[in-house]
Parts: sequence; structure tokens; C-alpha cells
Amino acid sequence: MILGTWIDALAWDEAIERIVAWGSARASRYVCVCNVHSVVTATREAPFKRALSEADLVTCDGAPIAWMLRRLGFPAQERIAGPDMMWRYLRAGEALHHRVYLYGSTDDTLARLGAVLAREFPGIVVAGMRSPPFDGFRPVQDDADVSAINASEANVVFIGLGCPKQEQWMAEHRGRVNALMIGVGAAFDYHSGTLARAPLWLQRHGLEWLYRLGCEPRRLMRRYVVTNSLFVVGAAAQLWHSRRAQRRAPGVVAR
Repeated sequence: MILGTWIDALAWDEAIERIVAWGSARASRYVCVCNVHSVVTATREAPFKRALSEADLVTCDGAPIAWMLRRLGFPAQERIAGPDMMWRYLRAGEALHHRVYLYGSTDDTLARLGAVLAREFPGIVVAGMRSPPFDGFRPVQDDADVSAINASEANVVFIGLGCPKQEQWMAEHRGRVNALMIGVGAAFDYHSGTLARAPLWLQRHGLEWLYRLGCEPRRLMRRYVVTNSLFVVGAAAQLWHSRRAQRRAPGVVAR
């Protein structure tokens, strides 16, 4: 648990195995990827925290989250980021001829992403795509979207609505969407080529946020200044309490 949010401590192989199995069964489940912004937002917004707590799998999308898990008793924890998860699943699902549905972003980004997936993963069927309106929820349209997704017989629905909207959408649609839903955030933009991702060396050193801030300072400045600061304070307090508890009860592993 990090700042009150449960994060699954697991390796890449186990994460992809679960996703492929759930996708193959077209299980109505959902997967969240959790970064610093997510855990801080969860401390302030109860519906979002509930969406994370009810997810079938929550992975550590951000390097600081993986670092915290390592400090809290899971020394081998890797970063399991949304864009990488999407790509690894597609590689595994291709052999099974899985069908995927793309939900979110813009029509232009979806068209570009569909072309990329057709080129990179010819065994994957892009069963459909939809860019929902950004100006509010419409029950009639939502019902139509759910019907279209289910009619596509998709194994996996990738959701690119941004945090916290995508997590709450998945929580509200479990039991209605007959497929595994995975919230992947900016993965649509990265893989379509509409937004450049940070170089690998920055990703490996936990500095992808700094690259994104440089690319979109006006949109992300307040988010990173506020959430990163709150995370540092909260993480320091949690580690201090964890160490204190371990000194009182030797041999107990903090979670």
C-alpha cells in the first residue's frame, strides 16, 4: 500500500499472463496503472480511490511507485508502465489472434494508432475504435458505445481517457463491457506518434515526468509541482512509520 492505495507487487511475466488469460476469457475486469499523480489524487478524491481499490490489477506505472515498493519489502519490483504493458500484451495476444478495441483520445490519433498496430501486429484484430465526446456523459451514447464494444467481440478494450476519468469509467462499466478493460493513459499518443516519449535513459532514472513537463509546461506545471511535492512528503512519512513499526516488531514485512 502506498499513500493508502493498494498496488500489486508482481513481475512483468505475471502481469502479462494475467492480462492474456483475462482477455482470452473476455472477462469483464479492469486494470489500472498507477503513478505519483494517481496515488496523490486518490488521497483527495474518494470515487477515484474506490475505483483503484476495486480494480482487478493495479500496476506501478511510475518509477517512484516502483521505488517505494522496493523500499517496503519488494526488492525486485519493476516499473510496469501503461505504454509498455500495452505493447507487451499486443505481442503476446497476437499469437492468439486477439481482438482489441480502442476507446478514447481523438479520431486522428486513433486512426494513426490503428495503422501502427496493423503494421506492427498483423495478427491482432483492431475490432473497433471510438473517440467519445469530452464535454460530458450522455447515457444514450454510452449505451451505444457499450453495445458497439460488445458487438465487436473484443478481448481487450484499451481506454485512453486520462486519469482519473478512465479509471472511473472502467469501474462503472465492469459487468457491462464483456472484455478486459485496461486504462493506458497517454499510450495512444505515444504509440501513434502524436506525442514523443522520453528517451529510455530518462525513463530508467525515473525522470520521464521531467521530460513531459518540458514538452507540456503550461498543462503539467501545476500538476507536477503540487502532486510531486505531496508525494514526497507522504512517502517520507510512510517510510518513517514503516521503519518504526519494523523496529517494534522484528521480522514483520511492511506492505
